[in-house]
Amino acid sequence: MADKRALVVEGGAMRGIFASGVLDEFLDVGFCPFDFAIGVSAGASNLVGYLAKQPKRSYRVVTELATNTTFFNPARFVKGGNLIDVDWLWKTALERYPLDTDTLFTNIPLLAAVTNVETASADYYWVNESNLSNVIEATSALPIAYRQTPCFSGGCYTDGGVADSIPVIEAYRRGARDITVILSQPESYEMTPMRLPSLMDHILKKHPSIANAMRQRADRYNASLAFIRQPPTDCKVRVIAPPETFPVGRFTMKKSKLDQGYDMGRQAAQTYLFKTFKSTMLNSLDWNGAAT
Repeated sequence: MADKRALVVEGGAMRGIFASGVLDEFLDVGFCPFDFAIGVSAGASNLVGYLAKQPKRSYRVVTELATNTTFFNPARFVKGGNLIDVDWLWKTALERYPLDTDTLFTNIPLLAAVTNVETASADYYWVNESNLSNVIEATSALPIAYRQTPCFSGGCYTDGGVADSIPVIEAYRRGARDITVILSQPESYEMTPMRLPSLMDHILKKHPSIANAMRQRADRYNASLAFIRQPPTDCKVRVIAPPETFPVGRFTMKKSKLDQGYDMGRQAAQTYLFKTFKSTMLNSLDWNGAAT
């Protein structure tokens, strides 16, 4: 792929409600001028709903299922279980809000990032009908919080955000020269180094490569931000990010705050669309890139 347009969506657990709002606004106006999309963790889940052209699906998954104690349960975690049950969330979402897979798999290609447990590097899978459930579980399998280790296609994986939280460099490597990035943190954000690396070594002693990757995560994350802020001269990067007042944290469960975060996403998308396409062009362009 050369000179392609890519959409990159960061994860961030419940902070992904912002991307849900952005992508629903895109759906409302039929905006999808991209050649491929890359998602990580909640970002990949959001992209599934977007590419299946099912508005509000991701919003409902977050506000109705991810807030359920079957998914997020600190008491269960203290007793040795999962803090978050990714498998339950995915399967229950499929039951309550069935995916339009025909639309999903005839839309632009979707790439998802996962972290290889053995190498601690990012692996990238093109999502298809045979690997959809495995890939979405793996890309969202937060270390420690989700004690299971998803394995498929000869490898075992954990959350893609460990190795590549914002796969904008991967999008460039695959030929994208016009990249839209939806972040889950304000543009001013920079990740700080881990405060207690020795504790992480102890907790992840069965997976030392992942513990090491967690120590390096801030450097990798900030390298992606540096690329976004100063991309190569042959590449344009467009950013949609939450405002500084964004009220949603990684494990925010209060619906009023989630609704506020979703609305901020929709508002940010509106601003993005207005800035990207001048008002004189709004009525003369088809959102898929063709002149009317």
